[in-house]
Amino acid sequence: MSHDSTAAPEAAARKLSGRRRKEIVAVLLFSGGPIFESSIPLSVFGIDRQDAGVPRYRLLVCGGEEGPLRTTGGLELTAPHGLEAISRAGTVVVPAWRSITSPPPEEALDALRRAHEEGARIVGLCTGAFVLAAAGLLDGRPATTHWMYAPTLAKRYPSVHVDPRELFVDDGDVLTSAGTAAGIDLCLHIVRTDHGNEAAGALARRLVVPPRRSGGQERYLDRSLPEEIGADPLAEVVAWALEHLHEQFDVETLAARAYMSRRTFDRRFRSLTGSAPLQWLITQRVLQAQRLLETSDYSVDEVAGRCGFRSPVALRGHFRRQLGSSPAAYRAAYRARRPQGDKPADMEGAAGAPGPTPLLHPEGPVPLQSRRAAASAVGSGASLSAAAAENGREAYVTSRASLPGQRSGT
Repeated sequence: MSHDSTAAPEAAARKLSGRRRKEIVAVLLFSGGPIFESSIPLSVFGIDRQDAGVPRYRLLVCGGEEGPLRTTGGLELTAPHGLEAISRAGTVVVPAWRSITSPPPEEALDALRRAHEEGARIVGLCTGAFVLAAAGLLDGRPATTHWMYAPTLAKRYPSVHVDPRELFVDDGDVLTSAGTAAGIDLCLHIVRTDHGNEAAGALARRLVVPPRRSGGQERYLDRSLPEEIGADPLAEVVAWALEHLHEQFDVETLAARAYMSRRTFDRRFRSLTGSAPLQWLITQRVLQAQRLLETSDYSVDEVAGRCGFRSPVALRGHFRRQLGSSPAAYRAAYRARRPQGDKPADMEGAAGAPGPTPLLHPEGPVPLQSRRAAASAVGSGASLSAAAAENGREAYVTSRASLPGQRSGT
């Protein structure tokens, strides 16, 4: 799913300076960057596939700092060009940044700002969005990144409208993508924008990937919280909420458990997570419903009760707003994809309450074993995915149903 901003036509109309060429793509590499993300634009834009009907780009691989550049597995790379080569590119891609906690080199940020001022298209793949944000190129714009890092991006750069649900966001002259494979989606989108569907389809066939992927990051989202909250007193309250989602309670209950007024609690929760506590709580209940629909035979009405919703109608409304599907349709689609013989496991505990809900994790499901572990687990994704409740665009924007691979602001 992509986000095509209404500002895109105006941004796309910007003229390149005389020394820049539209067909030249510069890829900016840094030491410590993961090799997978780095290799995506190199493969898409750096290999001649004209025999397959894919127009050729001219690739410039540029070092964003002094080399050699160390990457995954201790490999060392030597970029053939430095930052000066960016001045010739019509598109500049930052495939990844080594650490979301460390600032990028100022020289590289200056080069990106100049490129943008001279009409170049700037692209950030995965954590490359942090480099674009540090350069000020995402201020006031919609953007995305890997769901696990989206809360940190929103918190650190509050003027950026971060949407953790999108695979990529096209805002005309500045584009960002989610993690790893979503970088391929965005690069195919760029080829499609430049040369049409036929060229993008031919490239997709060569890469053995779909030309467009439907949906967004929501199917991969974790329900945990940013690691920064782990040592905060609110962690205990948040963990209690996660363990008692089957009970009916509201934000006032959480505020009372934190010994705070509702106003103070809201402000403190938002400062830690970038999310309004009510929206966070609703999202957790929806995610709990997802798991029950996937792993049990409870009816939709029973699922609503076991997730703390006051009625099945409330569950259906929130579920559709966040996932673009009814609970019944979601269950049917999930079971249609599941291998035969993989029967749902009843999650009910011995006392009749739902048992621990497994957290999604990059290495696979891990059990929710303790309140502290639940509150301090790395990543937030869907825990913050519904954070925009006011004016539709705060740190995040609400989910929208759309055509696969395309979203229009009109």
